Amino acid sequence: MRYLIFLLSVCLLHANLAKEDVTKQAIVKIYTTSKIPNYQVPWSSAIQQSTGSGSIIKDGFILTNAHVIANQAFIEVQRYGQRKRYVAQVYAVSHQADLALLKVKEKSFFKGVTPLTFGTLPEVEQKIVVYGYPMGGSTLSATIGVVSRVEHHIYAHSGESFLAIQVDAAVNPGNSGGPALSNGKIVGVVMQVITKSQNIGYLVPVSMVQHFITDMKDGKYDGFADLGLGTQKLENPTLKRYYGLEDNVTGNVIDKVVYHSSLRGILKEGDILTAVDGHKVEDDGTSAFREHEYTNFYYYVDKHQMGEKVTLDVIRNQEKMKVDAVLKYSADDMYLVKTTRYDRMPTYFIYGGYVFSPLTRNLILSSNRNRLKLSYLASQWQKKEKKEVVVLLKVLASDLTKGNNDFAMWPIEKINGETFIDFKDFYNKMQNIKEHYIVLEDKDGVKVIIDREEAQRKQSSILKKYNIEFDKSIDLRENEEGNKTK
Repeated sequence: MRYLIFLLSVCLLHANLAKEDVTKQAIVKIYTTSKIPNYQVPWSSAIQQSTGSGSIIKDGFILTNAHVIANQAFIEVQRYGQRKRYVAQVYAVSHQADLALLKVKEKSFFKGVTPLTFGTLPEVEQKIVVYGYPMGGSTLSATIGVVSRVEHHIYAHSGESFLAIQVDAAVNPGNSGGPALSNGKIVGVVMQVITKSQNIGYLVPVSMVQHFITDMKDGKYDGFADLGLGTQKLENPTLKRYYGLEDNVTGNVIDKVVYHSSLRGILKEGDILTAVDGHKVEDDGTSAFREHEYTNFYYYVDKHQMGEKVTLDVIRNQEKMKVDAVLKYSADDMYLVKTTRYDRMPTYFIYGGYVFSPLTRNLILSSNRNRLKLSYLASQWQKKEKKEVVVLLKVLASDLTKGNNDFAMWPIEKINGETFIDFKDFYNKMQNIKEHYIVLEDKDGVKVIIDREEAQRKQSSILKKYNIEFDKSIDLRENEEGNKTK
């Protein structure tokens, strides 16, 4: 009997070791050479090299984080237990969800690999194993932990809030993009850590990964939708009485319907949102996604693909109603300042030493200059007459710009007394001005005056002095070339 038990134990040990080895074969190390834009000097960039992790999944894809390959110029991947590196290309990327799929053309890369498969959203206290190539060594690392929380969290890469899994497994730089497995199946992708914490890391949950992969099946990334609604919590009892609601009615007050929202003209400010796809919205803006577990009600919006419909339960003037919201727009279509940008050089143009750029979150994060005012603008919604903020980024010192060199990260409200819709509109107005002076004005009436003829005359010498090759970014140059050939 003891001999049989011994044999059984040996067989189980060999089976577990074999299973573990199969898993390891699907883990890859990713080497990325990136071209990092300088948003304060938008005609310049720097080369940076970094490493991350990934996993081989079905159909010959490598799953990793978007931030592992963001701004990439060249990518190589290396299999577990091998020294050869293979060139890889980005097949699809979601900077919103911090996810990416890579492809390798050489079929030999996948020889002998059993792709990893997906599990389900893990429970709190469920054990997980995190695989990857973190700092501190060059070989594969595996750390064991448990799921601590499942709730909405800010994704550092995009600045947007989505469902995330908090784990206590040790996660370090280089782990990014590696899989978190439970029972041998992917339940999440390592995303980020809280640097001043004791082993608090976050995963992109498997539900987000599957949404991304489904989205990309048509070869086009549509992303996660935004309803374009501003909402207010209903936790205050006086606020509830003001809207004539019973104590047992829960929800959020709709305090804004954005210009671009597909619900504009359907919902009104003061409507009460009580349910999303039949799931009750609590007074604090959460909904139950599992028994006794709550997260932001957007969980049920994020389950849908762009173009689909989500049903909202609403109370208006104490009358119940249902509306279908068509998911057509993302956060970039709603906010006055675009979300964090990657895989492109900054947009800019120079006029007589004055450097102009659209305001992006990258630009706000690149400097402490005027941070409070610009951060406020980043929280504002678009309007029909205003869809983007333009800033005077900096002033290149010269005899033409003397006295104006302190203007930097300065939001512009008007040009020659006229407002503008977005950066494109501002750029066109600048090019088409015929008056002798160009008058730029902020919201407080402070002005910067440019002598148009003098600026045009001295433009080339100023660019040469600062060793700037082009007076405008590549996207503006390509757009103008395209218009010439039409």
